[in-house]
Amino acid sequence: MALDLNAPGRKIGPLVHDYSFRDVILYALSVGAGFEEFSYVYEKGLKVIPTFSVATVFDFFWESAKSAGVNPEGILHGEQEIFFYKPMPLSGTLTTEGEITDYFDKGSRGVLIRAESDTKHSDDSILFRNVMTLFSRLYGGFGGKAGSSKPVLFPDTPSDNDIAFTTAPHQPLLYRLTGDYFPLHADPEFAAKAGFPKPIMHGMCTLGFACRALIAALIPGQPELTKRISCRFAHPLYPGESIRTLVWKDGNNKAFWRVVNATSGQVIIDNGIFEYES
Repeated sequence: MALDLNAPGRKIGPLVHDYSFRDVILYALSVGAGFEEFSYVYEKGLKVIPTFSVATVFDFFWESAKSAGVNPEGILHGEQEIFFYKPMPLSGTLTTEGEITDYFDKGSRGVLIRAESDTKHSDDSILFRNVMTLFSRLYGGFGGKAGSSKPVLFPDTPSDNDIAFTTAPHQPLLYRLTGDYFPLHADPEFAAKAGFPKPIMHGMCTLGFACRALIAALIPGQPELTKRISCRFAHPLYPGESIRTLVWKDGNNKAFWRVVNATSGQVIIDNGIFEYES
């Protein structure tokens, strides 16, 4: 397989996805919600965790990789940004359209593939915009632009909130039932070929834990007020490990955040920004 240098700008979609309240609840369970967050897991008064949105567009992730022509064994999720225009209804049919917008050549380290999409509900309203980068370790050095990103400048103070969660040893096996069946998160042989001692957590599953923490700290009980969440996936997390989500309030309905391994202190998710309505 070879990187398709003509992929940027090529249309991806429309991709159609049906979902119901059962999918909303399954997602919540897969990112650690339970009786203590009853409104996420019970149909009476049910509310949607905002990052469920990305669980409905897994097809776009893989269609982007397919369009780029890259080998799945070398892919990792690099960055994720979601802009929310309206709260997600509890059911419906979603239509997603987008494209690869750019490549960034990282030489021997690989290539970053940036892709963007918009998703509409069956009522014809645009619900969210998804901006992501895929990191493929096998295709760098093709002579493309290196690109750059501005680091998020965290306040030089202790965090305002520190929310701890422990993932379950079987967490990825549950999360994959939301639609992300990438074997890196379940198959020990595939994980070994990809350079890991065992299957790792889905980055988006860890993001779901973080989203729960952010809502609890900033807009408790009101996930529908979320307007934007963005981050960079920095290091892998293994099932059963504990995490801490650190939150710095910045005023004007904005906060910075990161996720660290509760035992080692290693940063798992970095450059986090969370914006919300008051």
